[in-house]
Amino acid sequence: MDQRAELSEFLRSRRARLKPADVGLPDFGRYRRVPGLRREELAQLAGVSVAYYTRLEQGNGQNVSAEVLDSIARALRLSETERAHLTHLAKPKAKKRRAAAARPQQVRPQVRQLIDAMDPVPAVVLGRGLDILAWNRMARALLGDFAAWEPQERNMARHVFLDGNARSLYRDWECKAVEVVSVLRLCAGCYPDDLRLSGLVGELSVKSEEFRSLWAAHTVADKGHGVKRLNHPLVGDLDLAHETLQFPDDHDLSLVTYHAEPGSRSAESLRLLSDWGVEEAADAGSR
Repeated sequence: MDQRAELSEFLRSRRARLKPADVGLPDFGRYRRVPGLRREELAQLAGVSVAYYTRLEQGNGQNVSAEVLDSIARALRLSETERAHLTHLAKPKAKKRRAAAARPQQVRPQVRQLIDAMDPVPAVVLGRGLDILAWNRMARALLGDFAAWEPQERNMARHVFLDGNARSLYRDWECKAVEVVSVLRLCAGCYPDDLRLSGLVGELSVKSEEFRSLWAAHTVADKGHGVKRLNHPLVGDLDLAHETLQFPDDHDLSLVTYHAEPGSRSAESLRLLSDWGVEEAADAGSR
């Protein structure tokens, strides 16, 4: 990906979303020619010259200091995740990132044993670019038969946008789509030289109008925690809390788990789904 273009478009998009009133500036309404703040206004708020900020917004961020980036981030009201994304775009760690992007990601046998031992808690290991690298029995029963997918198709973004089953599985599909694109955008900022990631973004842009629209918004987010609202074809509606845990020796790998509130209807549905999975495995073994 073109790092300079990404930096330019990200800064433009963040500037456009701010209204003068948001930062205490007068708003001349219909007499304003541009959405959001002008470059001059943003530069004033950040305490830098207009020429300096203009060069940065044109993608020339190689010599910008951390202090200036911090000032611009404050002026743009960036979140912590957006600040990190801005830093990756303006001051990429090229050699380190290229080396990491060139290495295929591996899941240690001990991690696979761990997620199997977590059953009946659904657990999946996601890699760089939301690749689905490992899963346990319950994750497969809950989210999809990953084992039946071709290896190159085992990716959460591809699942959400190209798998027709995803639209019925996620009751709030639109929210899930925004979340996936935002995480993918953050990853792309960290690894602009990852050819597989660039190929994924290109494929999704060609095949999904929704993805193209969301990608153009330049939203970024990290994997975290929250609630997933599912409509499972076997057990119906589920409200599941999800947690994301990073591995200390590889921050590009994350363990995502799903659980229901004890005693809830969703907990009972998960139990039924687990029992069904055990019976299915037993039937398959007796054939």
